[in-house]
Amino acid sequence: MPQTLAGGEYKLVKDISQQAGSAVPHDGANEHGIEAAGGQYSSGTKSLVMLGLYGVIDDPETTVDHTIRGMTSDGKTEVAVADKKFTPSGGGDSLTCGVDVRTEMGQKVTLPFCVWADSSTSGNVAETDASELSKDPQSVDLQEFADKADRIREEVRKPLG
Repeated sequence: MPQTLAGGEYKLVKDISQQAGSAVPHDGANEHGIEAAGGQYSSGTKSLVMLGLYGVIDDPETTVDHTIRGMTSDGKTEVAVADKKFTPSGGGDSLTCGVDVRTEMGQKVTLPFCVWADSSTSGNVAETDASELSKDPQSVDLQEFADKADRIREEVRKPLG
């Protein structure tokens, strides 16, 4: 995982690649030979988790759907703003972004996220801001977040080989 993300805005706090690797099936109906990489990052009051997978992905759309459904399967997280596709402002491959709300120790935490996948990689980025944990999910600028997630995607995507 890179030491910084989003042009140096976020600094790596903890590499979670091993944890992520043990939580992700390496071979399934849609993904094969999967390896995981992930990190927890911070920037002031903001905390960002970036999780990436690489290997062979038969159907990227299925991977995106499974990732998004998996984010709300813990019983503590619900969809606040339904996911939809965003094209980065500078153009390029679309990302699927939305906002979930997770209840942690009785407090609601607003969690914008973006997910992407292609035939060899998938990734997701989610962010919380300690200064506005229970921010109105409807007020999140998802286009702005998609642009940030796209910058991060460009920074973490590496050619295989």
